[in-house]
Amino acid sequence: MVWFLGLGITGVVLLTLSLIFDGVLEGLLDGALGGLFDGWLSLPVVAGFLSMLGFGGAIVRGVTEAGPVLATGVGAVAGVGTGYLVYRLSKALMRDQTAATPRGDDLVGVSGTVVTAIPADGFGEVLVRLAGQPMKLAARSTKPVARGAEVWVDASLSATSVSVRPAES
Repeated sequence: MVWFLGLGITGVVLLTLSLIFDGVLEGLLDGALGGLFDGWLSLPVVAGFLSMLGFGGAIVRGVTEAGPVLATGVGAVAGVGTGYLVYRLSKALMRDQTAATPRGDDLVGVSGTVVTAIPADGFGEVLVRLAGQPMKLAARSTKPVARGAEVWVDASLSATSVSVRPAES
């Protein structure tokens, strides 16, 4: 039973190491056997298998009068099941994608309100909403625009500044 507990504890230690050194084992085994075991030899999958092999075998040995061979078999079946669940969960988490990050070009055509008056030869400030988020940007216009006026974004000059035109134009 001590061997089974040792295997289970080793699996938990490996799982902890997989959180710290994410992707190391995958990097070492990248392309092994032509990608046959792609994802199956990841450290979390191996750790899950090893933990359930050890703890499952220890439970079988402690609860029943079964010998080490039967306990190893039951632990291995539990380990394969756990490894499969870890594999599927990690694949599902890898597929979880977020929406594309807005870029400066996404501002073109967005309406906004002038927060600080825009002189003809300098910068003022506008408040626009992009993807539901308010953004305060430096703004330049070819003609002066008063505070509180509605404007349209013509171009993105940089990450923090835009060119605007009054909405009535």
